[in-house]
Amino acid sequence: MEEGGEHTSLLVKDDASCHGDESQNLLETRQGSQLKSKRFDWRAPALILGLECLESMAFNGIATNLVVYIRPVLHGGIASSASTVSLWFGTSFFVPILGAAIADTYLGNYKTILISLIMYLLGMVLITVAAFMPSTSVSCDMSSSCLLSDGTQNLIFFVALYLTAVGCGGVRSALLPFGADQFNNEHSLDIKRRRNFFSSFYICVIFGVITSGTIIVWVQENVSWAIGYGIATTCIGLALIGFLVGTPIFRQYEPCGSPVKSIFKVIVATFRNMSLEVPDDSSLLYEVRSNHIQRIKLAHSDDFRFLDRAAVISDLSSAYGNRQSSWSLCTVTEVEELKILIRLLPIWVTGIFFGAAISQMHTTFIQQGTVMNTKIGSLTIPPASLYSFEVICVTLWVLAVDKVIAPATRMYFANGVELTQLQRIGIGRFLMIFAMAMAALLETKRLQSIREAEPLSIAWQFPQYFIIAGAECFAVITQLEFFHGQAPDSMKSMLTAFALLTTALGNYLSSAIITFIAGVTVVWQSPGWIPDDLNRGHLDYYYWCFAAVSLANFVVYVYFASKYKLKKVVIS
Repeated sequence: MEEGGEHTSLLVKDDASCHGDESQNLLETRQGSQLKSKRFDWRAPALILGLECLESMAFNGIATNLVVYIRPVLHGGIASSASTVSLWFGTSFFVPILGAAIADTYLGNYKTILISLIMYLLGMVLITVAAFMPSTSVSCDMSSSCLLSDGTQNLIFFVALYLTAVGCGGVRSALLPFGADQFNNEHSLDIKRRRNFFSSFYICVIFGVITSGTIIVWVQENVSWAIGYGIATTCIGLALIGFLVGTPIFRQYEPCGSPVKSIFKVIVATFRNMSLEVPDDSSLLYEVRSNHIQRIKLAHSDDFRFLDRAAVISDLSSAYGNRQSSWSLCTVTEVEELKILIRLLPIWVTGIFFGAAISQMHTTFIQQGTVMNTKIGSLTIPPASLYSFEVICVTLWVLAVDKVIAPATRMYFANGVELTQLQRIGIGRFLMIFAMAMAALLETKRLQSIREAEPLSIAWQFPQYFIIAGAECFAVITQLEFFHGQAPDSMKSMLTAFALLTTALGNYLSSAIITFIAGVTVVWQSPGWIPDDLNRGHLDYYYWCFAAVSLANFVVYVYFASKYKLKKVVIS
């Protein structure tokens, strides 16, 4: 792209990321010769960062206060409202898996973002329309039982809500990798710029969260829910317009197939070759050999050796001449890709339980805040706004880790190494135990204050938000980095999406847990632990359950993390 010249949208075949005999794991840049002569255009990534700011504002403009909206406006119960929000959050984080598969296999990142933004905007418009309807514009008391609102309006709102979740998930799956596509991997300056882009992208997410958690939430609770949702809708409308305007300056790549096919090929080949003997010498296993093209390959590992049957050569002439069917013979690199997935699976599962615990700040933490004294001095603090405080704390934790904790660990360890990624994730898992315990202790104290007719200040929630922010900094951010770093080049998008999926499944698990506990405890002793009036329940017992689950999850994580083998690559 010549700066200051005429710009055209660049469409390039992404051969380096494809699976196949002659293109898998090539040590080549994703840019063709056409792009090598084009200079970096800062406007493309800058525009994508702006789009992320707007998207984050829109998403959190719905998500931050959704549990509050459903309870008094749509007249949902305490447990059902929390369950509904968890399901919606889970869906919005599950869709990126599908979006990533569609983008890699069929549409490419650009078309995926465009279609998703259109769906996103349509859903946001319908949500705003539903909020303007008279039957959903009157709130009821948070502590009392409410009559159900009109079914038609509920149907419109929830259809729109999940349409928005699908659109959001599609954008989330493609926008970050699309931004990374704007840089040239061959230039060291572009590599540095791309690293800064990832940091800036996260800052944009934080900016959207803080803005929506203060301005939009305040408008929703003090002016009008419809106007608040209208502001969020406007953000998505501007994002769509900006994306279309930026089309001529974006670098685009054609999709060339999903790595999922390679995984299934290894599984099929393993079963087809069950009768073959795995040689003791791993060099006898099949790998693509070429004297003309330099390749990045994964080194052979000794675990899960039964999968090595997929790379056992049964016909030397076919292996080094006309290769037999790829569904009966795979390369060592293809086999190792599947092994990486298997090694990551236990770490990934512990992330689901962690995600279920961290989802409480979107649901029960907010509900706990609604029954506390929301005044701090002369200010009235919307409970949902404390999520913005948590995001600010995440930023502070990130700075503390980079500027204080990491240098301190280098001084502490004799060889000058820092905390490993697995150790950081473990710290996050450990901090979650304390966050849940603090929430339980606070709820016990709050119930006591109710009996004494002295409502507890919402400021007492700050410590648990601060600790959960530390858990998020160590576990969530590092987990994305770890999964991306452990993934082979052909599977980075997929494994990054899988790291995001832990949030989705964690929200689904949270919804199942809260529904189960609310149902079981109401049978034991009415009104149960989580009634519509929290002053009559025992939300503290619920938090203690999550503290116990987090403790067990930490122990399991430590076991599997201690056994984990990092991937090794070879260039030949």
